[in-house]
Amino acid sequence: MLSAVKRYKLLLSGALARCFPRTSAYMRSEEELVLRRWPSAVSTPTAKRVAKQSAKAGRHPKKPPLAEKPIKPRAKPRKSASEGIYGPAKLSVEDQQVQAMRLRVGRAVEAGVICAPSDEQWAMILSDSPVTRIFAGAGSGKSTTLVLRVVFMLCHMGIAPERLTVISFTNASCSQLREQLIKVLGFWNFDFDPASARQCVRTFHSAMAVLAKNVLGKQVWFEQLDEKGASPTELDNPLTSSRLRPAQQRLLKQAYQTCYVEEDAFRVRVHELLQLPQPGESKGKRVPKAPLDGFKLAGEFTPMPLFEAFYAQAGFIESIGIRIEHMQPARMDCSPRERAFIEALMLFWKHFQALLESQGLTTFNGAFQSLTQRLAASDHGVSTAALAPFSHLLIDEFQDISPQIVQWLQALHHALSRQGEAVSLMAIGDDWQSIYGWRGSSPELFMDFDKYFPSRGASKKSRVLMLETNYRSIEPIVRDGEAVLSAVAFKQAKASQAAKAIQQGDHGVKLVTRFDVKTRLPELIRDIQAQCEHVAGRPNADRNAVLVLSRRNEPLRAIEAQLDRKLPVKTYTIHRAKGLQAEVAIIVDDCLPAERHPLRNALYAYCGFFRNSYDQAMADESLRLAYVAITRGVSRVFWYTQKAQGATRLLADRGKTR
Repeated sequence: MLSAVKRYKLLLSGALARCFPRTSAYMRSEEELVLRRWPSAVSTPTAKRVAKQSAKAGRHPKKPPLAEKPIKPRAKPRKSASEGIYGPAKLSVEDQQVQAMRLRVGRAVEAGVICAPSDEQWAMILSDSPVTRIFAGAGSGKSTTLVLRVVFMLCHMGIAPERLTVISFTNASCSQLREQLIKVLGFWNFDFDPASARQCVRTFHSAMAVLAKNVLGKQVWFEQLDEKGASPTELDNPLTSSRLRPAQQRLLKQAYQTCYVEEDAFRVRVHELLQLPQPGESKGKRVPKAPLDGFKLAGEFTPMPLFEAFYAQAGFIESIGIRIEHMQPARMDCSPRERAFIEALMLFWKHFQALLESQGLTTFNGAFQSLTQRLAASDHGVSTAALAPFSHLLIDEFQDISPQIVQWLQALHHALSRQGEAVSLMAIGDDWQSIYGWRGSSPELFMDFDKYFPSRGASKKSRVLMLETNYRSIEPIVRDGEAVLSAVAFKQAKASQAAKAIQQGDHGVKLVTRFDVKTRLPELIRDIQAQCEHVAGRPNADRNAVLVLSRRNEPLRAIEAQLDRKLPVKTYTIHRAKGLQAEVAIIVDDCLPAERHPLRNALYAYCGFFRNSYDQAMADESLRLAYVAITRGVSRVFWYTQKAQGATRLLADRGKTR
């Protein structure tokens, strides 16, 4: 009976294919799309057949979700289809190595080179797991502990420096780590000069650039156009970059104009998005000029030319692991306006990529994609020597990585593992301090770490360690910081323990409401001066007296213009201040709620990496940003705001208003 049914199905499918060839081709393309995203979603015989076809065409599996209907955020993350990468054998750590390390650290403490590690810090320093995840809270001393972990690996475990890479978030943080490593390794009499430090400690983008030079050839980066003194390999994290420079704008505008002239569908979409009358036929040989009207996408702060809007959203799309050329806008759960934007972006991106290629340029994201695709192939042809520096990875601020970085890291260690090389990964981060979601990062990737970086051991899980002691802030500040996280929908449960003793006059957050920086600026300047005087009379005060923080640059500029430059005060945006501290933190921020972003909600669901919506992720991030700001303070925090809302509403409910 079953064989008869099978024969009937084959006859029926054959007839349908003959009568409706386009429909059949569409179904086959849909099947391939599903398998490229989620290889485990289809039965094994079908999966093997389509995987074989994909391999012939040079395609490699990717991972967003399967859906027949418009894709919506999932309640639970999908299970990983990846094979194990790490282990199951532990790293070789012998008792005499541990004893030698402890003895040398004791001497370094006596010499004043480092502070004595705590038991929880020692667990990180001496870990023998090939894959370790460390939740390191604010002020937990993770940077010093990371340095000592590197020292243990180089000086006692015998790992060659050319097989180890430390990745930090920005060039500034890399510079600090390099200085610490040179100093501490000098005490161990280990030959480690500034050149060695530069090779060992890199940003993600710098590490990618070195590999790209070996694998893809020398690159000229679009992101470095018009940047004075830019190094093709010492790349900083683009999260810290400012607006587009003139040379970049010119190329984007050129691609936009070319696309407008050559693509009828693009012209229609542009006029639709800008709410202009549809273009008529161009007369004679006159080249139509692309409109440069400002365009504001729902959820963005300001209007901008369409070519800038395309570039900004394309960067986000690629960052969350989506290949723009593979997108299917019809499968996205969004309004016609957002869908029209994506359709126009795809046409624009094709012309922009062609222009880059003609100019010998590439983007950071493009290089990440090319390397990931190359490494994912079983016959990638990348030498072991080129991959060797990534054998042992120690990654700081892991909570701020994006899906694209996850895919690249997976490809790196899978490639090394297939070559029979031993690999290890230590990821250090704090989901409570993840603040770059607007550029595609998410703490979910750190919390779902084992799904993306599985072990080959029985549990298939990483070793999880906690650095919970806060050596920076007094307990009232720690507790107030944790209080603003109470409304975060998705976070790792933990509680920091304050090590610093409270002195007379210390306090947690004091909230000053109904404060308008424009009308009450003189009052704020007097308060800042008073805090400087307080710190000057305080024994054992932090070397930084006062940090003034805000999410925006405008209030900081107004404050700087009125401050006496001789005062020990530094002003930073909260994003730039992460990792810094001062005796007193003064926050000037209104905690305005984020505007809904329908397009990014649809993209979040489409990519398949996240269980939250983008809007929920941004609501959570605003609270995490408040936590980062509060925990910059050592013994006092003041928060000036017009209206208590968001994080300041939670503080007001705790009776923190002054």
